[in-house]
Amino acid sequence: MIVGVQDVYYNVTDMVRAVAFYRDLLGMRVIDSNEHWTSLECFGARVGLHGSGGQPVPAVEHDEHGARHGATLTLRSTDVAADASYLRRSGVNVLSESEQSWGRLALFADSEGNVLKLMQPAEVR
Repeated sequence: MIVGVQDVYYNVTDMVRAVAFYRDLLGMRVIDSNEHWTSLECFGARVGLHGSGGQPVPAVEHDEHGARHGATLTLRSTDVAADASYLRRSGVNVLSESEQSWGRLALFADSEGNVLKLMQPAEVR
C-alpha cells in the first residue's frame, strides 16, 4: 500500500558541494547525510541528493518552464525578482526569468547543474 511520498531527489557529483548549496543558499535543513545520500527538509517536503560516485551529472535540457526530462523542483516565492537577484549575487547560474499570466518564474541551476525553479503565483504579486 502506498502511504506517502518518501522524497524527490537529484543526482550529484560532489555531495559536500551540493549539501552546502541546498543548506546554505536555499535554507534547507539536513536530516541525514553521508557520501552517497543526503536527505533535506524543505517546508515539509523531503528532498534527496543521490551521489553519482563521482561521475558527472548529465546535462538536462530545459526551457523557460523547467527541465525537459525528469522533474523540476519548484520553490514557491513571494518575490522572484529579489530571490533571483540573491541567487545571482551568490554566484548561482540563473538560467531564465519570465512572466506569464499565471505567475512569474526563474529557472536556476544547482551546484551540480540540476535545474530548479522559483515560482511566484499571480495572486502573490
